[in-house]
Amino acid sequence: MGFTKRTIKDVPLDNKIVLVRVDYNVPLNKDGTIRNDLRIRASLPTIRHLLRRGCKVVLMSHLGRPDGKRNEKYTLEPVAEHLGELLKQPVTFVEDCIGDAVKQAVKRTPKNSVILLENVRFHPGEEKNSPAFAEKIAKATGARYFVQDAFGAVHRAHASTDAIEQYVPGVAGLLVKREYTRITSAMERPRRPLVAVIGGAKVSDKVALIERFVEKADKILIGGAMANTFLDYRGHNMQKSLVEPGQKEVLDAIYHAARVKLSADNVDDFIVLPADLAVAKEPSDDAERREVAASAVPDGFAAFDVGAKSIERIVKEVEGAGTVIWNGTLGFAELAQFAHGSARLALALATQPETASIIGGGDTADFVLSWSGDEGKAFTHISTGGGAALELMAGDPLPGVECLLDA
Repeated sequence: MGFTKRTIKDVPLDNKIVLVRVDYNVPLNKDGTIRNDLRIRASLPTIRHLLRRGCKVVLMSHLGRPDGKRNEKYTLEPVAEHLGELLKQPVTFVEDCIGDAVKQAVKRTPKNSVILLENVRFHPGEEKNSPAFAEKIAKATGARYFVQDAFGAVHRAHASTDAIEQYVPGVAGLLVKREYTRITSAMERPRRPLVAVIGGAKVSDKVALIERFVEKADKILIGGAMANTFLDYRGHNMQKSLVEPGQKEVLDAIYHAARVKLSADNVDDFIVLPADLAVAKEPSDDAERREVAASAVPDGFAAFDVGAKSIERIVKEVEGAGTVIWNGTLGFAELAQFAHGSARLALALATQPETASIIGGGDTADFVLSWSGDEGKAFTHISTGGGAALELMAGDPLPGVECLLDA
């Protein structure tokens, strides 16, 4: 599947005002500083390409969930400062994304310059996909082209990702094209065997993804709190573990599809569940990691990670893989004592460069970046978009891409 939309290399952008939707919804520390800047760094190739072509680059993004009201906790001003350090040139910050302040800032700024507008979610029209709000952004910036480079937001039909294209012709940035082509290639034309590692909390959030992997993958490894729901379905007493209710029909369908693909005798070797678990009474800094068989979770305990035997099985399964797609941590990885499974999987992938390793965004990307300490260079691709990567892997259309000009 090729990329079917025009990109910044396909239209005459030279010396134009260009409005770029980036995804600077970065994780923050408690003191408001940026915890990791993957999404900011990922936007640099597109911004630099536009600067080389003499553009005035006007960036817009969201940050957090301010619920349509101004909230200084979610201001993008610190992001503007950090972006300027990465670009090694000043970035003009504007305290709104519509109105005369924006119009004047764009007018005063010379070409080959960068402007970052304030959080678009400070306006209720953003999440309502309001055409009127999108038109105000377009008029204030005076942009000739709109560039979609916010892969982490393209699964949402919001004003700055969808309605804006009614007023400014839209093309894809380099990040969106790269994310789209790498993920779709891994799903449609993987090097075999293709091993899918699926973690996280809820089966219901990833039904379409699991169903697609039943069709596409050679092996599916289940971890995280999601494994509790699978194990409960298979008859294990999970005690206080997080188990998602109401998933029997969904799991019936998943296992039926697996039996149709293989045979009843081979299903448990295709959808691999943890054989043992790390449990505790609660997830806390001083909780003691205790390992038990998946069939023997003690009364009053809950599972927070896969156990040592399961970790060895997971590592063995990915060792000979041509492609590994990993979406969702294998345990409560915010705590070191329950990050063993995720860390061992990260190590296995980082030390076998012959395997194409595609890391889903969101919590998985945050964990891998924190674990690696080298901006994730040992992995083939770390996605900047959790929900967008999930929906693209599942084969769903992405509104923020669909609205762009066709190639």
